[in-house]
Amino acid sequence: MIAEALGRRDDFDRTQRRFYAREIGEDEHLENMLRIAEGARLETVEAALAATPKLERIAAGIDRCHRAGTRVALLTHNPPYVCEWYRRTFGFDDYEGTGAQPVVEGVIGAPRDVRADKPRGLARLVDRAGGSARTVVHIGDGWADAALFPLVGRGVALNSRLPEVERAADVVLHTQDFDEVARTVGRLAPRP
Repeated sequence: MIAEALGRRDDFDRTQRRFYAREIGEDEHLENMLRIAEGARLETVEAALAATPKLERIAAGIDRCHRAGTRVALLTHNPPYVCEWYRRTFGFDDYEGTGAQPVVEGVIGAPRDVRADKPRGLARLVDRAGGSARTVVHIGDGWADAALFPLVGRGVALNSRLPEVERAADVVLHTQDFDEVARTVGRLAPRP
């Protein structure tokens, strides 16, 4: 985990606790999360990303989607340097994250004007792909993801701890295998 690698686990735990207790909103939580990496060297953060537990077989799942003619994009609150690492490492086609934290000469800068806006990110991804939001299967685990589920073709709650996210989804999955997620997405029929 990045926060542990940077000696900022307490900051991570504090903002997580406050966010899930609904003491702070998504924008403040996101800014707190981004501040954890402020001043760190990019290579240190990327090494922490590589060491952080994540779903298994991500590249295999993305390859399965590609063979089926499906593009796979990240829609996340992560900053571009994290999104770019995932794209390079696993083969994602595109991403939309928050552009609120620059990297200058290999050092991660201060977050600026942080605004969580997944609907706008979805619109940008769809625009670049030349498609329609109704052809998108969105996978997520948070409140912002649940708000997107009605705007897309299908919504998949993946490993969510939030009952309201699972209720909003068309499919609920609890797995550590991204290839299983890709197989499930491949079987989904479009929303009537």
